[in-house]
Amino acid sequence: MAYGKVYLVGAGPGDPKLLTVKAVELLKEADVVIYDRLVGELILNLAPAKAEKIYVGKRTGKHEVPQDKITELIIEKAQGGGKIVRLKGGDPFIFGRGGEEAEALVEKGIEFEVVPGVSSAVVAPAYAGIPLTHRDYAASVAIITGHRAGDSEKVIDWVKIADAVDTMVILMGVESLDGIVCKLLEGGVSADKPVAIVESGTYPNQRTLIGKLGTIVKEAEEKQIKPPAVIVIGEVANLGRKLAWFKKPLS
Repeated sequence: MAYGKVYLVGAGPGDPKLLTVKAVELLKEADVVIYDRLVGELILNLAPAKAEKIYVGKRTGKHEVPQDKITELIIEKAQGGGKIVRLKGGDPFIFGRGGEEAEALVEKGIEFEVVPGVSSAVVAPAYAGIPLTHRDYAASVAIITGHRAGDSEKVIDWVKIADAVDTMVILMGVESLDGIVCKLLEGGVSADKPVAIVESGTYPNQRTLIGKLGTIVKEAEEKQIKPPAVIVIGEVANLGRKLAWFKKPLS
């Protein structure tokens, strides 16, 4: 039996103009598109009208389709032949479960290709005028998941990471912000450490909150900051006060 080919494609942070050329080409040729919650309609509409589009979105605390079922679905569609685009927000190999899906495809002998996407870990801060590295402030960066994916998830040593790098970028961390901040403060990280939270990066409703570690939880609650959002901890966060360039489009 001739199997189809699976493309693990990063859809970027939300703005369709930040899609890679290769992602656009593959979407236009797709027979099946299996897509996540953060993939917008404008991106999805690049696929042919006849293509089968299957939503398998997940969000913290509520998985419409469990990961093992998503993997089974990808394999099933690939065994039916054609071009299967597994479309994920951001980059498929940065907290996108792309590695797990690729392993399963290898076990089944199904050909696959990875098409990297622009990760929100980089783009959301950039759109808020926050460079993750800077000669004066930051020579190292860590990208960290803000919530536990399951019992097999390794415990995150927040203080050890904070001591090791200049800039911490936390994805999927808004709902765990209080716990993350408490661990950092209890571990001796200064309450004056700059923090920025970029909500809905690259979307028309993007907004940025910049504060300090000791007060950011209260400020985020007052501003009703909600996912999707990227948290940046480090001196570079303050640069968002003067380098912010993104202008919201006119309605």
